[in-house]
Amino acid sequence: MSPIYLDHAATTPMHAEVLEAMLPYFTEKFGNASSLHGFGRESRIALSRSRDRLAALIGCSPSELVFTSGGTESDNAAIFGAAARYGTDKKHMITTQAEHHAVLHACEQLEKRGYEVTYLPVDEYGQVRMEELSAAIRDDTFLVSVMYGNNEVGTLQPIVRIGELARERGIAFHVDAVQALGLLPIDLAALPVDFMSFSAHKIYGPKGVGALYISGRISIPPYLVGGSQERKRRAGTENVAGIVGFAKAAELAVGSQHHNRLHVEMLRQEMIQAFTRELEAGAFIVNGHPTDVLPHILNVSFPGANTETMLMSLDLEGIAAASGSACTSGSLELSHVLRAMHLPESVMRSAIRFSFGFTQNLEQIRTAAQKTATISRRIRNRN
Repeated sequence: MSPIYLDHAATTPMHAEVLEAMLPYFTEKFGNASSLHGFGRESRIALSRSRDRLAALIGCSPSELVFTSGGTESDNAAIFGAAARYGTDKKHMITTQAEHHAVLHACEQLEKRGYEVTYLPVDEYGQVRMEELSAAIRDDTFLVSVMYGNNEVGTLQPIVRIGELARERGIAFHVDAVQALGLLPIDLAALPVDFMSFSAHKIYGPKGVGALYISGRISIPPYLVGGSQERKRRAGTENVAGIVGFAKAAELAVGSQHHNRLHVEMLRQEMIQAFTRELEAGAFIVNGHPTDVLPHILNVSFPGANTETMLMSLDLEGIAAASGSACTSGSLELSHVLRAMHLPESVMRSAIRFSFGFTQNLEQIRTAAQKTATISRRIRNRN
């Protein structure tokens, strides 16, 4: 059997058209975009066109986009940049207990510098409660940071309502949209958002490149110094090939967004239905919100079957899945997201994240579900 890759939330294979667009900028079009000669101008033109293209796709001005090394840097830049913007005048921010570690660890760093952070709880589906968010806002709150869709369980957050509340209270709002780009509509001209983070390798683009939207309503001091790149906000020679690839990947993903969403929704539903056919009641539990969910992520627990044993057995069968975030799935610790949802221990210790891609078919999903069901039964019976 050919391997079945069900970990697209961790990373995606590069689209052939993306690679084709990038290749010239590794070879004959290799100039530094800051150089004044023809080689440099050629790269600068490619950089500007890519920025224009990406900005048009997400509804913002090209001047509001800063290219980064990926989603983690984008999250860090928004949080540290917002903190630096207010100096010592405001030293409180709000996030949730279910955020990606790129946000949570940045918040921990702020706490070491004397800031206060409120980590809002989430409900059993992973959603923040608006009344708790509203109650947490203080006079010295400078930022709210809440992700669009959770990378482990797929739960969507009410970012429009959160953004409207933040704007009413004069607070900046950051959204990690790494998992949402290309699957959910993003129009930054309409969304009440001040910062939004993106990553190319989640949408069939290259690793090592991302972007941070910084609203024209707001400004932050430079967070990398040593050059005038990115309007003096992020110094360093631009990754031109990567940026060209990112723009091409975004063009393909957003251009096929409706079709792609319907396809991965179909795959997700097929796996749930296959588990329903293959397993008895109570042998599997779907985690996350039943309807407000990213279409390509399915988090399932198999009570009585340990996560690590399940993943090892799936890998031996040629099926790639995950226990949670790719940044932490090498750890044996329980998912902080599932803990924040206050799920039973048996559910947390048996959770698997399956995440689907545009090029997969129903037969692959049926095969993977059947093998997963067989493995979970075997482990439960052994225990």
